[in-house]
Amino acid sequence: MTTTSHTPRYRILVEGTLDPTWSEYLANLDIAVREQIPRQPISVLTGPLSDQGALHGVLDTLFMLNMPLLGVERCSED
Repeated sequence: MTTTSHTPRYRILVEGTLDPTWSEYLANLDIAVREQIPRQPISVLTGPLSDQGALHGVLDTLFMLNMPLLGVERCSED
């Protein structure tokens, strides 16, 4: 097992428009909305999450908001 001293960054995509004011409730991740015509808009959440518990908390909140999950990616350090 490798240990690192950095906080991993994530990119989470959900279908629909998520207002940026929800950032406070989603571990202070940055929220941006991409327009996907003719499909629904896609909200992209990006930022560091301290551990897997924080990631699960964000995903649970998105589930409770009924936001369909499109993808979760741990971003490279580069």
